[in-house]
Amino acid sequence: MKKRKIGSAVAILAVCSMILAACGSNNGGNTNTADNTANAGNGGNAAQAADNGGSGEAKADPVPVKIFSIQETGIDLPTNKFTAFVQDKFNMKINWELNPSDGAKEKRQISLASGDYPDAYMLPAYIDQFSQADVLKYGKQGVLLPLNDLIDQYAPNIKAALDKDPEMKAFNTAPDGNIYGLVAYAQCFHCSYPNKMWLNTTWLDKLGLQMPKTTDDFKKVLEAFKTKDPNGNGKADEVPLSGSTEDFGVRVVPFLMNGFVYDDDRNYLNLTGGKVESAAVKPEWKEGLKYIKSLYDEKLIDPGAFTQNAEAFKKIGENADAQILGAGAGMHPAIFVNIDKGNKYSKDYNPVPPLQGPHAQYATHDAGGVAPGAKFVITNKASKDAQIALIKLVDYMFTPEGQTNGASGMEGIDWEKPGPDDVALGEGVKAQFKPIPGKEGEAPHNAGWSGVAHFYMPKEYRDSFVQSTDIYDSTGYERRLYNATLLYQGKEPQELFPAWSVWIDPSEMDEASMLQTNIKNYIEQNELQFITGNKDLDKDWDAYVKGLKDLKLDRYLEILQKAYDSSNQK
Repeated sequence: MKKRKIGSAVAILAVCSMILAACGSNNGGNTNTADNTANAGNGGNAAQAADNGGSGEAKADPVPVKIFSIQETGIDLPTNKFTAFVQDKFNMKINWELNPSDGAKEKRQISLASGDYPDAYMLPAYIDQFSQADVLKYGKQGVLLPLNDLIDQYAPNIKAALDKDPEMKAFNTAPDGNIYGLVAYAQCFHCSYPNKMWLNTTWLDKLGLQMPKTTDDFKKVLEAFKTKDPNGNGKADEVPLSGSTEDFGVRVVPFLMNGFVYDDDRNYLNLTGGKVESAAVKPEWKEGLKYIKSLYDEKLIDPGAFTQNAEAFKKIGENADAQILGAGAGMHPAIFVNIDKGNKYSKDYNPVPPLQGPHAQYATHDAGGVAPGAKFVITNKASKDAQIALIKLVDYMFTPEGQTNGASGMEGIDWEKPGPDDVALGEGVKAQFKPIPGKEGEAPHNAGWSGVAHFYMPKEYRDSFVQSTDIYDSTGYERRLYNATLLYQGKEPQELFPAWSVWIDPSEMDEASMLQTNIKNYIEQNELQFITGNKDLDKDWDAYVKGLKDLKLDRYLEILQKAYDSSNQK
């Protein structure tokens, strides 16, 4: 029922196409080279001259490196301006092994299985990356090289970031102490509370209603949207609530369920007193399903929300004849309405704070877009010189300058230094980077690597990007999301199962993966059947719980408990 493919169109929209460098630019440790990179035209030569000590000595032949990657829209890595810059800066020649985003995971697996794999894999994590199981498997086989020594000797910025941030270190460090690869570590504030609800406040005002505070209030608003013709066209064409089935907070259940019991929108896990539990067998889960079913039965939820993709969702939000959408689930409203200059509906949709239900008022919280595993690895095919060049390249992208040039595009082309009147996204934060808006009809600049370059993006760096103070202008969109997220911040449970940084014992990894898939699918299939009435919550609930037991839910929780306890002992 629910797709978990991070490379969906929604993912690309959410992570790449937003004004900021937003979901794409970020920073890490200190850099001493920020002032050396004036623009794409002269930055490489200046940096290289510095690397050569200005001696004028002839450089050694470039170190050849072969990198497996994915071709993103609007970017040609072989001819890319950032590629030319880093090749000169690090005296390397990159041979890109490029693949389309469709089937990226399968192509990576085929590459590894063939034995004829490259020196490194550098991937846009939202399209594909190595899972934790992959990292452990190929690390144990010796296909992936431990990066620990390379980081200690040649990567001071990576080392500083790992030392500074224990969570990041946990993401990257396998149970045996080795770092076989690096994740895309993004402290994206608005991404860290993905399951938001956006309500048509123009309709709300027209009907004389207040922003809903409780689950009962929300139902009453949806009822009014359905029956009181808020779009004024005399037709009963309003869709009170819709969503879709991909990632990025577009599923309607979690926001609603969080008034009853915490829904992580991932594996339905709770943590209580250090004990790992399943939310989906609790009485509160059943009660939440009854509430959601009542919305469905009264046609307050679009049935398509449980089956459609984001493209279909946006057709509702951007309906040509009349505005028909009352509320949309999503990390941000651009998923279902246009936010570009001249848009019709964008400003109408504003965030609903977490609803107070009978038992809770939670907001789903995750790691801000960080997925466990690795987006960058070096294989045993790489020569020592190639290993050093590769780790130095990635270390550069752990600096503010390197991350911005890599993920957002080169200075002078895609960003510039702020002026005295420019305001940073974060309150009290000094503005460092000002995106240069693209011109309408302009060809892609091909000056950065976008998701391929997403490595280390702490909050203080993201907050240093210039954003307009007009949150309904496209240049203030990230501020709009930031402000919305403040309504959700701190509404998560005090205890959260850290699914993103817990490493399962390698001997139990395959078993856990199989159990996770079977249990998750079963919960989601039954969730839909209960909501739509294909199963009766009163008559069929006990059989549903027994079905989870038969799928070895207890064993699954036992494995996770062991992994959680082990991670806390480190």
